[in-house]
Amino acid sequence: MAEHSEWFTTGLEHIWLPYAQMKTQPSPAPIAATAGTRLKMADGTSLVDGVGSWWTNVHGYNHPALLKAAHDQLDTMAHIMLGGIAHEQAYRLAARLADVTPSDLSKVFFTESGSVAVEVAMKVAVQYAMNKTGARKTRFVSFTGGYHGDTFATMSVCDPEEGMHSLFSGVVPEQYVVDLPDTDERLAALEETVASHDDIAAVLVEPLIQGAGGMKMHTPETLQALRAACDRHGVLLIFDEIFTGFGRTGEMFAATRAGVTPDIMCLGKALTGGVTPLAATIASKRVYAAFHTDSADDALMHGPTFTGHALACAVANAGLDLFESEPRLEQVRTVEAQLKDELTPLAELLQVKDVRVCGAVAAVEFAESFSVDAARAWFIEQGTFIRPLGPVVYLTPAYTIAPHDLSTLTGAITRFAGEMPA
Repeated sequence: MAEHSEWFTTGLEHIWLPYAQMKTQPSPAPIAATAGTRLKMADGTSLVDGVGSWWTNVHGYNHPALLKAAHDQLDTMAHIMLGGIAHEQAYRLAARLADVTPSDLSKVFFTESGSVAVEVAMKVAVQYAMNKTGARKTRFVSFTGGYHGDTFATMSVCDPEEGMHSLFSGVVPEQYVVDLPDTDERLAALEETVASHDDIAAVLVEPLIQGAGGMKMHTPETLQALRAACDRHGVLLIFDEIFTGFGRTGEMFAATRAGVTPDIMCLGKALTGGVTPLAATIASKRVYAAFHTDSADDALMHGPTFTGHALACAVANAGLDLFESEPRLEQVRTVEAQLKDELTPLAELLQVKDVRVCGAVAAVEFAESFSVDAARAWFIEQGTFIRPLGPVVYLTPAYTIAPHDLSTLTGAITRFAGEMPA
């Protein structure tokens, strides 16, 4: 690490890292470059990336089409505000997202992060009721095991028992957090919650996979039950597809795989292939109609400075081109088959509680806890970057990963299951 020792050691004195107790956390691994599905450390060591930079890198690092789109856009226009003036990339991207998302999801609001995209969805749901009937519906139903972001409104709809946001109890609004309706009993409980409270604006769910909560998976039938319950009780359904969108589950969207269309969908992460920040909140025509009136009071009053960032939108358009020109969904299904083949046998081990695979996502949940920091260091020694979530060791690789690199990742997890570093 000598060639980067100055920037690393000097910067480490000042940087404040996410989700980290800076006093006790081991130093992170310095990365000097990326390529494909590899992270090159400052000392020259190459790691197979099993996480995809928090699930964003779906096309492989440094994909030439994405980099070219960024370079070309920089030569023309890095960004302009979307207030009174317009630029091509945002308008083109909005139209393309309307085309590729299910049913009549067609009104696109751009933000810079997934958390803010969810905030906008919540804001839309509350104002939708006010614009339609004047009703003050200000609360939400969300689910145990769920995670929707770290901003104040999104913290309120995360699982309060997960601990990540427990310090803010009493500061963030209290929501109705219930179990996913994956049994008749739980469906009845959900129905009772929705039926007995007239202040519910929407139900908010991560469809098919609850990501940060430990890659917990549920069935399309669970989402179908949610859709039916929302329709019966006149509340909106929001899909947080920040993680699952753009092919992660094997279809372009989890909504497609489940055969369920929400009223509002949130997108992010893979939207730009991990090159630049960008997110989107997409509403149905029915929801949008409540805002599209002659009254200025009915307008959505939200406007991030970098909404519709030109550079990010150009990269996102190039990413959609890749989904059209390269076999991404076929690659996901190939990855899914290999993950099942190489990781499912671990379910026979006493120390393994569960093995779950859906699309380009795999999770091996262990029966006993272990040191996440020690595990991360151990995986680096194996030539991989794998970052466990509590007792869950998971993979979310790029869809373009080569079979031998994927085997390197699954092999490391298999060895980990045998050695279990303390």
